Amino acid sequence: MENMRDKLFYEQKNGYDRIGTEERIKVEEYCREYMDFLNEARTEREAVRYAVTKAEKLGYRAFQPGEMLNPGDRVYRVNRGKALMLAVIGKESLEQGAVIAGAHIDSPRLDLKQIPMYEQDELCYLRTHYYGGIKKYQWVTIPLELHGVAALKNGETVEICIGREPGEPKFVITDLLPHLAQDQMKKTMAEGITGEGLNILIGSIPYADDGKDRVRLAVLSLLNDAYGITEEDFLSAELTAVPAFDVCEIGLDRSMIGGYGHDDRVCAWAELKAMFDLETPRRTCVCILADKEEIGSEGVSGMQSSAFDCFMEDLCEAQHVALRRCLENSFCLSADVSAAFDPLYPEVSEKRSESKLNYGLAICKYTGARGKSSTSDASAEIVGYLRGLFEREQVIWQMAEMGKVDQGGGGTIAKYMANRNIDTIDAGVPVLSMHAPFEVVSKFDCYMTYKGILAAYRD
Repeated sequence: MENMRDKLFYEQKNGYDRIGTEERIKVEEYCREYMDFLNEARTEREAVRYAVTKAEKLGYRAFQPGEMLNPGDRVYRVNRGKALMLAVIGKESLEQGAVIAGAHIDSPRLDLKQIPMYEQDELCYLRTHYYGGIKKYQWVTIPLELHGVAALKNGETVEICIGREPGEPKFVITDLLPHLAQDQMKKTMAEGITGEGLNILIGSIPYADDGKDRVRLAVLSLLNDAYGITEEDFLSAELTAVPAFDVCEIGLDRSMIGGYGHDDRVCAWAELKAMFDLETPRRTCVCILADKEEIGSEGVSGMQSSAFDCFMEDLCEAQHVALRRCLENSFCLSADVSAAFDPLYPEVSEKRSESKLNYGLAICKYTGARGKSSTSDASAEIVGYLRGLFEREQVIWQMAEMGKVDQGGGGTIAKYMANRNIDTIDAGVPVLSMHAPFEVVSKFDCYMTYKGILAAYRD
């Protein structure tokens, strides 16, 4: 009877019960590199810049349309500074398709409005417009940094970063003290802090004159001294406030990583690291770091843009291959995070179907909401292919869903890849406190996601 149970039942095991000391060391080595990346890449622009610097040191070059490509060539293309595509040319023709992994490098945050600065009762503030799905109350009373660029009328672009380096000032959104918050605390969590209330405190010392808005003038004077910008330059700026938390290990056993932006830079790094460790593959391998996923993959740097198609078409033209033939024979891992089962909130999950920390790379056959709306729903054959591949390559993995059927849902870039006639499935790292200013992942799952993507590239 026990033999029959072992043969027929599907039972999962904690990943740490399935690996030895040698692989535990690899987990730690991989995660140290990832933590460095996450500390440096606080925005999509910074993630692209970091990735390109690393790639060029490993022999990648900016791809120019019309140039010849040979097996083993490593090329990349930056899309408007906010998205990136890399490729390692394979031994087979692109007519046989490519192996693609796509992640996004944007994360929920607070963008500054185009006319953000104002003074109220001798305190200076910046107005914000939140980006992506957030719980607004989580963003008050935490330290914030300011990152981004200002595009000047003369064509110059000024990089701005305040609060990242040791000793630099931070910023904050204040909240009511509990003694005076009786009315506020009667509101729902969604109503207690409003979008228009997410205003960042940035200064309080007045300029030494007798005019009005003296604190605002003093703050603008400091910005002008440091960056040469004026208030008008905010009109053509992209500035964002992100949490000023350093990435750190979580738990007495140091088994987890806490930080801002795991969704989805944890999968972006897994793709990058796999590309960097790749030798000349059988099929051409492509890595996508996309922007705007958190707001529907819109715009010229999002996955609904034709930027990816243009990149692939240029690669195909170098081999005299029709793009449509390449895409229909390609395979894509949409590398995005999943919602990890949280024992503190079991009521929203169907426990057997949720991903769990330390159980490996999470494969999500479909995302969407309720009746599988807005999802690509990968085929049984694709899941079967990954089962076989991961067993051969000793990748520890699990299946995942997005909460109970009627509870909610979510989306990734998978459906936009599938719309291009590419077999696509979601796979990524389980995350606790997803979309919060401080998210948590398991080191083990991070490493297995890298290992799974590398296995797909090498297959």
